[in-house]
Amino acid sequence: MPNDLSPTARALRALEILQARPGTTAGELAERLDVTERAARRYVAILREAGIPVQSARGPHGGYRLGRGTRLPPVHFTQPEALGLVMAVLGGPSAAADDLTGSALDKVVNALPESVGRQAALLREYAAAAPDPHAARPDPAVTGDLVDAVATRRRVWVTYRSEAGNEWEAAVDPWSIVVRYGRWYLLCHSHRADAVRTYRVDRVRAVRQTGQGFEPPETLDPVAVLEENLGLGWQYPTHVVFDAPVADVAPWIQPPMGRLEPWRSGCALRGTTRNPVMYAQEWLARLPFAFRVEGGQELSAAVAALAARLTASVAEPAMSKPPMPPHGDAIDGENWRDVRSRRIR
Repeated sequence: MPNDLSPTARALRALEILQARPGTTAGELAERLDVTERAARRYVAILREAGIPVQSARGPHGGYRLGRGTRLPPVHFTQPEALGLVMAVLGGPSAAADDLTGSALDKVVNALPESVGRQAALLREYAAAAPDPHAARPDPAVTGDLVDAVATRRRVWVTYRSEAGNEWEAAVDPWSIVVRYGRWYLLCHSHRADAVRTYRVDRVRAVRQTGQGFEPPETLDPVAVLEENLGLGWQYPTHVVFDAPVADVAPWIQPPMGRLEPWRSGCALRGTTRNPVMYAQEWLARLPFAFRVEGGQELSAAVAALAARLTASVAEPAMSKPPMPPHGDAIDGENWRDVRSRRIR
């Protein structure tokens, strides 16, 4: 068995072994899992914490056995559910390139009865999904370790590699895993920064358990906190002012752009960014409001460069022509050519 499996994966493997061989001892379980007996007992404890009744007996005929009702009943899909499952997987951010997901989907579709699975099988065979170049699927083992830490409320050390390739370690209290627009984020309290942080799970290289516990905030809303913090903690500050009221501008602002708040007679957007050029070109340029950059020299330079490039593209416009009439050549009874000739003169 690979040694890089997560605790959750090993616990599930232990469940399979106990289902197939009732009476398996701790030593036999450890041998099958390629771990120590102490670790094998820990995986049994994980199963019990999950509500699975694992019973143990001493003596020559002892060992671990599963209690009644631990075998899962058959899963029945309706045809719309089966089609919806295939569509959800094919529509995922990296379904086209994910062999693990594809093989799992094939197993599910092949196990469906003919009356239910025929259309799902056809959809699986004839529908094609183009790979998303921006998709980022995290490592399942790393994700499993983080989920374990979230569930058991245990502090962990994470090894993280930034987009620039810098690698470092931090002790974090993992509050939640949040999936947002196809990306997986770890929402946590970083003891390295002594602040709330959001880390991309696909950039977490390793997870190391500690013996310390933690308590998350009582009223934690993981999605709301993630959205609020995505625009904070980056390298370059941003301060953009609008003359329009908050109610008009707010629908156009994405949380990673920063916090929008009333400012003088209008509103201001304060935040940070790691990429001022992207902030100017992809976010500010699409807003249908006049704005001023009053903070962040890097963002000011990016906006100025974008404005210069757009201005240069229309610096020598062709001689303007009068607009054509909306219907035919007649304008209020006059001939269009006559009107045009008078304007030229």
